[in-house]
Amino acid sequence: MIPFVDLKAQYRSIKAEVDQAVLSVLESSHFVLGEEVSAFEAEFAAYCQTSHAVAVNTGTSALHLALLAAGVGPGDEVITVPFTFVATVAAIHYCGARTVFVDIDPCTYTIDVNKLEAAITTRTKAIVPVHLYGQPADMDPILAIARRHGLVVIEDACQAHGAEYKGRRAGSMGDIGCFSFYPGKNLGAYGEGGAITTNNPDYLRTIRMLRDWGAEQKYHHILKGYNYRMDGIQGAILRVKLRYLEKWTESRRALAARYHQQLARADFEPAFERADSRHVYHVYAIRIRQRQRLQEQLALQGIQTGIHYPIPVHLQ
Repeated sequence: MIPFVDLKAQYRSIKAEVDQAVLSVLESSHFVLGEEVSAFEAEFAAYCQTSHAVAVNTGTSALHLALLAAGVGPGDEVITVPFTFVATVAAIHYCGARTVFVDIDPCTYTIDVNKLEAAITTRTKAIVPVHLYGQPADMDPILAIARRHGLVVIEDACQAHGAEYKGRRAGSMGDIGCFSFYPGKNLGAYGEGGAITTNNPDYLRTIRMLRDWGAEQKYHHILKGYNYRMDGIQGAILRVKLRYLEKWTESRRALAARYHQQLARADFEPAFERADSRHVYHVYAIRIRQRQRLQEQLALQGIQTGIHYPIPVHLQ
């Protein structure tokens, strides 16, 4: 059987380092935030080419805090795509805002920039482009449109750790970037986790307070905050795995290149990569009319597949 995601094999390859990292947290007793989380934040920010990163408990929390820091609230509109994981839209609703959907480009599966500006109204507060499957959205026109209209750009990079657009890393181009470390992600925790990246010190200060009960310092609360803190053990594990992320990404890209070559002769559309970008292939997505038949044939050969996504968010 070739599983869709083999986390056991990945763990075995780095077992000694992970076990030692977990043991160090147990011995330190710094189970929430702490030195390992702080060190991971610094290392992940450097990896993403940003000044700051804030570690949180999930990617959904990252999106929620990013929107709150951007001032999104009741009566506001936020533009994003209907073809994404539900967390993108859930975070908008948590803020009391209204989601405005713009369809995707059928080649890249990211927001169609030619349809974006028409969706902007006087109530629009932010744009959330989703770097789906590890493919960066077309950021230059998105940023230009946002500047013209005074909008905040929040990158949903939850599937795009290390993806690049014209040499710039996902999470470094918009005002704020959001990441998920769900176990199956290219950089995954052994549990839940997320992070927010930014170069803006004002956003940084607000997000750090919102993550920890709205506290400016312990027991001094000045905002309506949340308990969105990352566990120390997850920070330690992610530090280990971050050291391998580039190696794993290049392995994914090499396998994708083989798929491109072999599937070019087949009767379906293989995954597409923009010429100016580095796709990190969180998912290698193809389009085929006889989807169920292909899945059945692959299952007979012991190859697992998935459907991403069976129902788009706007139909749920």
